[in-house]
Amino acid sequence: MTRDGSPPRRIAAAAPAIEAAEINDPQLAQMLAPGEIVILYLKPSLLFVPLASLSSLLGIALVTFIFAWLDRKFIWIPWTDHQAIAAGVFLGAVRLAWQFLEWVSRVYVLTDRRVLRRKGVLRVSVFECRLSQVQQTAVFQSLRERVTFLGTLCFATAGAAAFVALWEFVPRPFEVQRTVADVIERYGRS
Repeated sequence: MTRDGSPPRRIAAAAPAIEAAEINDPQLAQMLAPGEIVILYLKPSLLFVPLASLSSLLGIALVTFIFAWLDRKFIWIPWTDHQAIAAGVFLGAVRLAWQFLEWVSRVYVLTDRRVLRRKGVLRVSVFECRLSQVQQTAVFQSLRERVTFLGTLCFATAGAAAFVALWEFVPRPFEVQRTVADVIERYGRS
């Protein structure tokens, strides 16, 4: 039910409203108020894992190549090229595992009252903003997001000089932005 007692309507291209009891995320269920209707419950695309760690992986590959090359160039180096490559593969796997944990921890939620974002593995960060305070939304796409048909949805609030929250690596970002704008128009401006 909505605040005025009417049943929730489907908004634009949004998925049907989800009751808090249906969400399989105990931390998020605790954050929701009684009767609050979840309209969108999103996670970043799984491509977030390799794309967000791409620069780190390239750096690891470069250092690995240099260390392997040094073994072939100088005999006195205490490691072999196989050891350098094994260390590089291990560091790359650790980087991807960490990014996967980051992906697992990220949740983007739009309710009939608020916009929420939760992220972080060791240091959890929660952003929440009433719909009436959201002044602007925008979609940005980096080259890697455009190639993979993803985008970043940005939120600006009243009095903020910049965007205060990001929903990163979201699939179908323009549809999601349209849904968010429709929900803000319907619930946030009243």
